Amino acid sequence: MREMAVQELATMLDGGATGDWQIIDVREPWEHAICRLPGARLVPMDSLPQRLAELDPGCPTVVVCHHGVRSYQVALWLERSGFTDVVNLSGGIDAWAKDVDPSMDSY
Repeated sequence: MREMAVQELATMLDGGATGDWQIIDVREPWEHAICRLPGARLVPMDSLPQRLAELDPGCPTVVVCHHGVRSYQVALWLERSGFTDVVNLSGGIDAWAKDVDPSMDSY
């Protein structure tokens, strides 16, 4: 499974290159309420098995969480579930707030 640095995702978002990607935020709703990535879809980790049909397994997918640990586990699970192009956002939303958007609220 691939890892993506937050700077790489930021460049893709700025250039509009994520149009075909799905960005899945696996954090809890209270975390998402504090801060979120543009265009990310909230699907909390514990609800993913029930909501898997909402996602496109053929679409390139970036998985995001707070520090990159939960998203790593989810990305592995998605690959085992038939997703063909899954990327974990290394460092998660915390790295995004530190390295891409220091004005973003963090926790």
